[in-house]
Amino acid sequence: MLRGERVLLRARHEADVPVLESELHDDVATKSRADSRPWRPMSPGTTSYAVGQSSDSEAFFTVETIDTHDIAGEALLWGIDRHNRVAHIGISMLPALRGRGLATDVVRVLCHYGFTVLGLHRLQIDTLAENAPMIAVAERVGFTLEGTLRQGAWVTGEFLDEVVLGLLATEWRASG
Repeated sequence: MLRGERVLLRARHEADVPVLESELHDDVATKSRADSRPWRPMSPGTTSYAVGQSSDSEAFFTVETIDTHDIAGEALLWGIDRHNRVAHIGISMLPALRGRGLATDVVRVLCHYGFTVLGLHRLQIDTLAENAPMIAVAERVGFTLEGTLRQGAWVTGEFLDEVVLGLLATEWRASG
C-alpha cells in the first residue's frame, strides 16, 4: 500500500469494481473525455477495471481516503517502458470527491512510486487541453507543459487538443 498525506493507493479488490463501474465507467461524458478508447456499455459479468492484472507495463490502484477509507477513485501507471524508464500517469476521481485536493496527493504518490520504487526516469501526463483541473494538479506537482497535440483526440463527435506534461526524476528529487 502506498500512502500519501490524504490518500492510500492499494491493490484493486473485487469489492471495488461495482463502485468504480457505477461512479466512473457509467459517467459516460467524463469517461469519454478521460480515456482514449471509445466508451462502450459493459455486459453483465464483465468489467473494465482490472483486479490482480497489473503487469510489467501497467500498475493499477484503487484510491482510498486515509480518514474514512472510502473509495475515492482509481490511479494507474500505464505504458511502463522499463528500457527507457518512462511511464504515463492516469487518474480518475469519483465525482463527489473531485475538487478536494485529493488528486494532487494521488499524483504525488504515483510520482514517488514511479521514481523511487520503480526507478523510472520520466513520467508523463496526457490530457485534454480543456482539462484545467488535471493540468493544474500536474503543474502543482512539478510537471512541465511540453506541448499540444492539435486535434489529437476524437471525443464524442469532435476532435479536441491534447496536452503533454512531463516530469523527470531529477526535477522530482529537486522539488522534494
